[in-house]
Amino acid sequence: MHHSRYPLSKLISNNSTIAFGCMGLGGSWDNDPVNAEQIKHAHQTVDAALEAGMTFFDHADIYTRGKAEQVFGEVLKQRPELRSQISLQTKCAIRFPDEHAPQRYDFSPEWILQSVENSLKRLNTEQIDVFLLHRPDPLMEPELIAQAFNSLQQSGKVKHFGVSNMQQHQMAFLQSALSEPLVVNQVELSLSHLNWIEEGVTTGNSGELQVNYGAGTLEYCQLNNIQLQSWGSLCQGLFSGQDVSNQPQHVKNTAELVSKLAAEYQVSQEAIVLAWLMRHPAKIQPIIGTTNPARIKNCAQAENLTLTRNHWYELWLAARGRQLP
Repeated sequence: MHHSRYPLSKLISNNSTIAFGCMGLGGSWDNDPVNAEQIKHAHQTVDAALEAGMTFFDHADIYTRGKAEQVFGEVLKQRPELRSQISLQTKCAIRFPDEHAPQRYDFSPEWILQSVENSLKRLNTEQIDVFLLHRPDPLMEPELIAQAFNSLQQSGKVKHFGVSNMQQHQMAFLQSALSEPLVVNQVELSLSHLNWIEEGVTTGNSGELQVNYGAGTLEYCQLNNIQLQSWGSLCQGLFSGQDVSNQPQHVKNTAELVSKLAAEYQVSQEAIVLAWLMRHPAKIQPIIGTTNPARIKNCAQAENLTLTRNHWYELWLAARGRQLP
């Protein structure tokens, strides 16, 4: 499952075309302690992902309030041999409101360093392969972030750095102070969230809906060898088995087309939805969040599937629900 055409594959050995997102591990978003059932679930989910060829695991410090990392860390504690077979990515910067402060994004060097320590401890590991800043902090100061990143790299705690939910100007601004290249940008891209494509074709077309998406972000990542990762890739199952009877007509049409193409290519509906993303020349690495073993297996079928240009456009038009300009 290693593809050198994916930018990240050149940097880390255990990259996989499809990444496994760990947000569904660790139970619910409360402060209850981790239990044996959740650890068992984590073992089963990790096994299903590995069996499907997924060796790249995506975390964040906030997922189930730290418990996603914690149960994953228990898996690694019980099976230390796994660590050399996988790559770990995690994120920091989203902070929930507490008694001292409101909800905030925090790129302060103190918080970045503290977050890495916390994640390393929860994940039971000595190094994070890729560490991302989760959502842009309007108060970010690139020089201060650079100091934190340098210290993390020199101490061997983090191998590579990236961002999430950033547009190209924010990335360029941050990169201006960094000695190491940003290697990832994780953004919402999917068949039900089309702004990343719409931005490029509606620009300058009167009568078209105005799209709010950072123009040029995809091109910036391609020009700078930055791995684009997509969150929300499976559209919450909207086109792969969810009941769409109460959905708008264009959603029904898209679900029907996905189903038709799945039969034609002899793959799962999930595979069609992911293959649509992966057909884009930006070499998007989808992140899947399902913990259902059958669906994980279904997703892996996208791996060797290349949609034709016409099928790609058919899906886009269906999901768009109106003619192109």
